[in-house]
Amino acid sequence: MSKLEVDTIAPQSGTQVTLGESGDTITIPAGATFDASSGTLTLADGSVTNAKLANSSITINGSSVSLGGSTTIETGTSWQSDIKTSAFTAVAGEGYWINTTSAAVTVTLPASASVGDTIEFTDYARTWGTNNLTINQNSLNYQGNSSPNPVYDVDGQHVRIVYSGATQGWIPTVDDDVTYETPQFITADFLVIAGGGGGGTIGGGGGAGGYRASYSTESSGGGGSSESSLNLTPSAVYTITVGAGGTGGTGGGTSSAGNNGTDSSISGTGVSITSASGGGGAGYGTDPATNGGSGGGGNGNDGTPTAGTGTANQGFDGGDGSASYVNVGGGGGGAGETADNISSDVATQGGDGVASTITGSSVTRAGGGGGGGNSTSGSTAANGGTGGGGNGSNNSTGGSGTANTGGGGGGGGYAGSFNDGGAGGSGVVILRLATADYTGTTTGSPTVTTSGSDTILTFNASGSYTA
Repeated sequence: MSKLEVDTIAPQSGTQVTLGESGDTITIPAGATFDASSGTLTLADGSVTNAKLANSSITINGSSVSLGGSTTIETGTSWQSDIKTSAFTAVAGEGYWINTTSAAVTVTLPASASVGDTIEFTDYARTWGTNNLTINQNSLNYQGNSSPNPVYDVDGQHVRIVYSGATQGWIPTVDDDVTYETPQFITADFLVIAGGGGGGTIGGGGGAGGYRASYSTESSGGGGSSESSLNLTPSAVYTITVGAGGTGGTGGGTSSAGNNGTDSSISGTGVSITSASGGGGAGYGTDPATNGGSGGGGNGNDGTPTAGTGTANQGFDGGDGSASYVNVGGGGGGAGETADNISSDVATQGGDGVASTITGSSVTRAGGGGGGGNSTSGSTAANGGTGGGGNGSNNSTGGSGTANTGGGGGGGGYAGSFNDGGAGGSGVVILRLATADYTGTTTGSPTVTTSGSDTILTFNASGSYTA
């Protein structure tokens, strides 16, 4: 077959043209031209419907997009040229250099976000460890939580966050170690009482152990207000230390002051609560009372009749001795009140303790020890304060403070020889938290009880609790 003799044709729609010697044919659509010399077919202006194509869509980033449709192609983070040194609102798709050399910076995230939105932040001058970067979540979740606002505090840190949807919200895919920036805490209330002080010989009663409390707005010792509840970190181990009571002053041929008790405490991640040991009561000789959670009682014969002082928000002062009445001692201070000063040849009672319902019923603890006396001179002893304070004696060993109340020991008596002062009572640590949050992981064998929807752990000896 001979070659087509015309250079350019403009056939009507549907016309077939035979090409060259091969005999191949094409159908020319309307409005098209064909250059036979070059074999070029030129279509008229217009569009080609999807049905005329072998494939009617293309795939972009794993998703099918129809021809004629539209999609957004991620082109990477758009890093901003201005260095941020003060508060600002971030925009999805942007990256920011943040300089906290002069002050901390708070960045507010967008009020709304779409899945896949990405924002990046970089410590421009390596100062986030000194002046932190805080991210205001602006009502959206961050790592699944609505609070607290994340704080980044590592020098040189880089943070890349991606929005995952309403449930988990923004998730950091890069922040050096991908730490959990919105930790959730377990709330727990506490009562921490230290060991009470020992009583002196013919002397003062021991002061009660320091008393700190947070439950149900109940007072702490020394007239202090209820403290804030604890925020325990899940999986963290909290060490519980229960202080021993102080030993009493030794008698025999001499006289001596009582010894301070031992501190009680709770310590662990984000928590440090310590109650001070109770002060020892003064002896008949030259041994003065000592300070403590509550102060030990004084005695007029030691040359310094002033009682020991208590610790603010933990306990009160002991009762002062008197140089006019040297055969009796003042009572030890209690968590709830100061012991009376000596004003006659009669020892004074220890200060009363404080009541708490943290275990589900009202219990008074941390009473001061009563002052001791001398039966040969007719002086009388005094009782301990309410809440475990030991009674003083005028002819034998002073009474011990009650165990696990932090009560002070009573002053020892004299009946021809000096008798020992009473030992202070050991302290106690009590935790109360929602039963739903209780893990059951403890050491030291605390007593575990329940009250309503709460679980109470009473540590009468040292141990630990894992939140």
